[in-house]
Amino acid sequence: MAEFESWKDYRIFARFVKCKARHILDAKSKSFLEAVLETSERRKEAINKGSVLYRSQLTNGWCTQPIRDEKGVEVDSVEVAIPADRERMVPRPDRATEGRVNAKGIPCLYLSTDHDTAMAEVRPWIGSYVSVASFEVLRDLTVVDCSADSAQYLFFGGEPLPGRREEQVWGDINRAFSEPVARADDVADYAATQVLAEAFRFGGFDGIVYGSKLGQGRNVAIFDLVAARPINGYLFIVDSLNPVFSKQAESW
Repeated sequence: MAEFESWKDYRIFARFVKCKARHILDAKSKSFLEAVLETSERRKEAINKGSVLYRSQLTNGWCTQPIRDEKGVEVDSVEVAIPADRERMVPRPDRATEGRVNAKGIPCLYLSTDHDTAMAEVRPWIGSYVSVASFEVLRDLTVVDCSADSAQYLFFGGEPLPGRREEQVWGDINRAFSEPVARADDVADYAATQVLAEAFRFGGFDGIVYGSKLGQGRNVAIFDLVAARPINGYLFIVDSLNPVFSKQAESW
């Protein structure tokens, strides 16, 4: 039975694939992935056919709306913002920018359990339009639920028991998928979660569920782009942003 060697295993793995190699893994990284896949069996979740999830895009469409006089005669027209069309709300099958689950060029269907979380995840600014589509799941899906774990401990004086190690490692995995990253050209911030996502995909899962640091709901990444289809489109405008600040340290 595979188990984690240390409560720091995810951090060691992430550092290796970000800074050393990710296409050919060392023995320790392979052992880590084996333990992740084995323990993921306890984190299986079903998403039933017919479930509704939400996807947002920081964009909108436009339509021309006629202006009529009191007799109904068109005297002018105005451009009105509308939701982006269906095609825009579905990932292109042959290309994709890099994400926390997908590598560049390999698309993934990013969804959320509610529209507020979906909108928060695209990090809009005040006054921007956000298009939201509700997606219907077309078949039963089996996903790995990383959001079930939130453990965040610091252990001193030796390793904890295997069960506690597992909680910590999966808590780190959930945080890695959940936390927004300011992507840089010279740092592979998403390398570790992308390698994990590929392991889940080839391990037989249809997708990944993980928490959100930006919304109250959960995020769902589905590997098969046609496993869900858009059924309704909506348009929102961002009225305000309310960040909450938490002091972490005091230096002077």
